[in-house]
Amino acid sequence: MDDILRFALLGLGLGALYALTAHGIVLVYRGSGVLNFAHGAIGMAGAYVQWELAVNHGVPYWPAVACGVLGSTVLGVLTHLLVIRPLRRASSLARLVGTLAVFIVLTAVAVKRYGDSVQLVPAKLPSGLVEIAGATVSEDRIWLLGIAVVVTAALHALYKRTLFGLGTTAVAENQGAAASLGWSADLIAAANWGLGSALAGLTGILIVPVIGLSVTGLTTLLLSALAAALVGRFSSFPVTLAGGLVIGVVQSELTRFGSDVTGLAASVPFLVIALMLVARGRALPLRGTFLERLPALGTGRVRPVPLALAVATGLLLIALSSPLWADAITNTLVLSLIILSIIVVTGYAGQVSLAAYALAGTGAFIAGHAAADWGWPFELALLAGVLGTVPIGLLFALPAVRTRGVNLAIITLGLGTTLETMVFQNTDLSTTPGSDGIAVGKQTLFGIDISGVDHPQRYAAVVLVMLVGATLVVANVRRSRTGRRLIAVRANERAAAALGIDVRAAKLYAFGLSAAIAALAGVLTGFRSTSVVFADFASFESITALGLAVIGGVGFLVGPLFAATFAAGTVGARFGDLVLPGLSEWMPLIGGIILVLTLVGNQDGIGRELGKQAAGAERRLLSKRGPKHAGVTQDAAAEVAVGTAEGDESAAPDVRPAAPSRATHRAPGLPLRVRDLTVRYGGVVAVDGLSFDIEPGRVVGLIGPNGAGKTSAIDAVTGFTRAASGSVRLGDRDVTRLPVHRRAGSGLSRSFQSLELFEDMSVLDNLYAACDRPGPWTYLKDLVRPGSRPLPAHVLVAVREFGLESALDRPVGDLSYGERRLLAIARAVATSPSVLLLDEPAAGLSDDESRELAHLVRRLAEDWGMGVLLVEHDVDMVMSVCDEVVVLDFGRRICVGTPEEVRGDPAVRAAYLGDLAPEEVAP
Repeated sequence: MDDILRFALLGLGLGALYALTAHGIVLVYRGSGVLNFAHGAIGMAGAYVQWELAVNHGVPYWPAVACGVLGSTVLGVLTHLLVIRPLRRASSLARLVGTLAVFIVLTAVAVKRYGDSVQLVPAKLPSGLVEIAGATVSEDRIWLLGIAVVVTAALHALYKRTLFGLGTTAVAENQGAAASLGWSADLIAAANWGLGSALAGLTGILIVPVIGLSVTGLTTLLLSALAAALVGRFSSFPVTLAGGLVIGVVQSELTRFGSDVTGLAASVPFLVIALMLVARGRALPLRGTFLERLPALGTGRVRPVPLALAVATGLLLIALSSPLWADAITNTLVLSLIILSIIVVTGYAGQVSLAAYALAGTGAFIAGHAAADWGWPFELALLAGVLGTVPIGLLFALPAVRTRGVNLAIITLGLGTTLETMVFQNTDLSTTPGSDGIAVGKQTLFGIDISGVDHPQRYAAVVLVMLVGATLVVANVRRSRTGRRLIAVRANERAAAALGIDVRAAKLYAFGLSAAIAALAGVLTGFRSTSVVFADFASFESITALGLAVIGGVGFLVGPLFAATFAAGTVGARFGDLVLPGLSEWMPLIGGIILVLTLVGNQDGIGRELGKQAAGAERRLLSKRGPKHAGVTQDAAAEVAVGTAEGDESAAPDVRPAAPSRATHRAPGLPLRVRDLTVRYGGVVAVDGLSFDIEPGRVVGLIGPNGAGKTSAIDAVTGFTRAASGSVRLGDRDVTRLPVHRRAGSGLSRSFQSLELFEDMSVLDNLYAACDRPGPWTYLKDLVRPGSRPLPAHVLVAVREFGLESALDRPVGDLSYGERRLLAIARAVATSPSVLLLDEPAAGLSDDESRELAHLVRRLAEDWGMGVLLVEHDVDMVMSVCDEVVVLDFGRRICVGTPEEVRGDPAVRAAYLGDLAPEEVAP
């Protein structure tokens, strides 16, 4: 019993330090809306400043502490001013990678200056022994707990009772409103970055006597701090303190059982992170998301001749290279595969994963045991490693079903670190007797000796072929209907689900394919030597890999090969040593600086610039060839090896059949029956017992004042809210409990008041995303043969009816507001629905445009046979186009009938229509 209490008290001291670090993360998040992944590195820098001054320059301890804290403060403010503020209108991915870039730079500088060995630092806090309830514990742990409690109380008072705290809260809630009251969001953010970073520095200085001074040890404290901050919901300092203390105590108690569960103890922060994120099931609210621009995407088109020339040149260079250069080429190609896996999951599917190296290590682990334990040849071991990692990748994807953005980055980094701690660092699992890893021996491929030890050139050639094959697979996916679905999910999950896209399946597919590519890289890394050594698969290397992916262009297939050259041990490092001896030692720092410059100057990366140059060269070539080549479209412009045209345009078939006649398509005639629909948000009843029917070929209007519950009703019918009860039937099928995408697949389609188009796709690809219906084997077939097909006949009719023929190849961002409104409806029509629900389709349109839209809506009912629910504030439009009108007031139906009956109803006139007379009903 005494041991339990003693370890609990020890854990309270460690947990207090976790809480102090977490407070700094909370401060930065509250002040700027940014989750600072460089927080541990900033604290590490402060600790090294203090140690440097105290040990090497004889500065007294407490002045050195002040200088260390000040150094961290300055670093925090500079991070905000030089990195985060220029990215305030960039995507959340760019802001997250901005903090990762700072992490890379700071760790590179520290490793170059101090190495990564652990320095023992004597404690300066009182370190005598005290007895509490019969348990003896070091006095410094009590001091650490006291410091954490005092700091927590001070921060709680500062942010609850001072103008600065109120200003921070105001800016966090609404920047625009706060600015109108005289609060500078930029000044508030800088102050919080400084204060939060000061806490990081103080924590780093206080914790090094406990865990030792090292670059890795201090930076990996990030996960524990993030776990505590999540417990406190990134807002409450007392709850954050409690979270940190609990994590510290649980870790300490687990270590009491001995080294067998050390990996489990280190995994406690991840377990807390997983529990909090998955249980809450939503992302942190990031500011400025309406201003976000996602990184550009390439087309994925492959130009065979340049590709063949590039491969032949690569093989020739490998054949002529020395063993050292062959190793550098292998390093470059393997890292390119890692980056390629990030392009699939982050570039195409928009899921920010920091698990690339963990998945690569998993592939090496499985293949290594297949070769060492079962004697499998290289070919089968490679296949086992790749296929065996896919289920692990799907496990990593499960949190993506309920979380996204920075939350997903946190949980994948934590999961990868846990895998590293419990498996890769477990000598019982990751080594064979007499080896420092899993002994796999020298490799042959189909009887040919390809040993990376004896024949590094052959091994490099094999890796090159593997990279080209994997890149072609990813290019196929990009051009396929599967790729369009991934990009739709990346752009807007709500809109994708409304078109019948299974968002969950798309995310799982992206993670599975990404895991397979990462595993391929891991096997090729591990089997280049006679033993698979897992020091090559440190989880935090995934941060560097994501940064390199951004440098190369996270949406461009040509980017990985160029971005990989900025890493240590690659071709770029070898060239650097030729130009300036010793330059390779600075490659991590150079890569971090280039990443910062890339984010600030061009977040689309090198791949976008190469695509522009290639496209320009192609246009110049076409102009020299003369008019007979004028029919070649610009979006097929030249690309480098694996083509990535000018950027945002998507690959789509150029040959389209002529538009058929108007009567080509009739929607499936299924009526919609809604009964007793109720939507509650907490104690507020937004929709109260609503019932209505929509028959095929009829238009039903749903009107009411603002806040009457119209959009809530549409959300409930289409499955976008879990707060609904009642019954929804489409034809003979009860769809009440179906998810959104299955309701859409059954024949319920909708538009959105805010449009929610796929902004980084062309008009044509928006339509394709709606009308594509992949079969059960499509996800596999698209890996090898993406194929293409013309737009279905009913979509071509919709294109003509809505006047979009000339805009098919244009990016959505180039459309006028009226065209965007029409595209939103045309996209919903492209799903071939039985019932179409339109949420304020005429908002922002001119009178002429509204009249034309009303005519189109009437045509959808009469000529296409759709049932239409029209929610609209334009009463004249509703009365002119609808067969029946339902009126809501405070969520309740107060009237239903023909336009004439509704116009004359006294309750409606009193609640909504005012004094308009029945005879004013438009014909």
